[in-house]
Amino acid sequence: MLPWAGVLGFLLLLILLRVRVWVQKAKVPSSSGAQLVCKPSALAAYLESQCQALKGRCEASWPWRALPSLQTLASLMGPPESRVHFVRTYLQLSDEGLVALDWAVGPAQQERRQTSSPCSAPVLLLVPNSFGKVTRNISKLCHVALLHGYRPVVFNRRGQNGCPLSTTTLQPYGDPADLREAIQYIHSRCPGALLFAVGESTGAGLLFSYLGECGSSSLLTAAGCISPIFDPRGWFEAGCPWLWQQLLLMSQKVWLSRFATVLGEVLPLDRFFGGQSLRELEEVLFCQAQTWDLYWERNDPLRDVDEMAVPVLCICSQDDPMCGAPRDTLPFELFETNPYFFLVLTQGGGHCGFFKDSLCGAFWSHEVVLEFFHTTVDFLLTEDKLKGQAKKRGARPVPKVTQGRSGCRQESCCPHNSPDTYRWQRSYTR
Repeated sequence: MLPWAGVLGFLLLLILLRVRVWVQKAKVPSSSGAQLVCKPSALAAYLESQCQALKGRCEASWPWRALPSLQTLASLMGPPESRVHFVRTYLQLSDEGLVALDWAVGPAQQERRQTSSPCSAPVLLLVPNSFGKVTRNISKLCHVALLHGYRPVVFNRRGQNGCPLSTTTLQPYGDPADLREAIQYIHSRCPGALLFAVGESTGAGLLFSYLGECGSSSLLTAAGCISPIFDPRGWFEAGCPWLWQQLLLMSQKVWLSRFATVLGEVLPLDRFFGGQSLRELEEVLFCQAQTWDLYWERNDPLRDVDEMAVPVLCICSQDDPMCGAPRDTLPFELFETNPYFFLVLTQGGGHCGFFKDSLCGAFWSHEVVLEFFHTTVDFLLTEDKLKGQAKKRGARPVPKVTQGRSGCRQESCCPHNSPDTYRWQRSYTR
């Protein structure tokens, strides 16, 4: 965490840099609507007609909409939601590594061990960004999800957010192995519950990788991604804007300094702490035994995009300060040709900063994601009902709206297809 003096100085610099844009945008009325980009389908038509949050206000009121960097800072580094508390479960993985699952509970539920017994309430799995901090965006979504009857749980990578690092293996950008074991564990604890997932920023890349690798065996009903980075390799190579890169560099170096002694035996950490770009840090951590090209061949989040078999909603802003020129990096063809992908594109909102009114208020993006889940479930139930009626009449069944693979991409090693591979006695709760 940066010192308060540094944060205030950073805020002042952002305001000075954006003052001209602020004045210009103040003179031009900004549309509060959002553009839905997707392939025409029955589900798309149903979403447009039933998802009311898409038609609501999607931008903060003036003057905040003229300051996307300030919205981003308030979302990623602002104070967490004080009305949400977490019960942590450590999960030991097949290679003896550890990840942490933080189950969100409200103030009245703090003394209850919600993870001790199965529950039919839908589970919302949250995948934070890859830089190891549970942001205000994530904690606020936990609170809203609790109010809507979900059981939110936050996935924490090895060594991040207070999770111990029990091996010298870190999680590469797009390797979904740890997330897959965590989802399998959650499914075993809540076998009758619908499972949804939301990825934030670079965390969305891990979610994309999981959905592509597991196809229709992902165990998810639907997924959402807030400000995803679709081309992380290009993002690492080009570098995000200087101010944001310096913040992320500092965050990464402070995080890894906790494990410098043990990781220094297997990694050249002198190069890591002397690195001046995010690409240099990524190469030090993961490219000692492989080339940069091979690393991204294995970790590109969209490498198996054609295998995804659940509806995915992505929310992006045209003024995202972390991505330079966001509209130039968005894969519009993917949304226009793949029936599983839906893009909500707004004029403003920054990076994960889709506030409704003020920077202290609620997030419009949270309303959209949760209503997307609810509407998708309604649609699927309606479809199943129609298929059942057609079957009783002896008529031809209604075609499935979504068709996916029957198993994971790596069927020989995926625990979804090997029920005896994983044993849940290796998890424990704090």
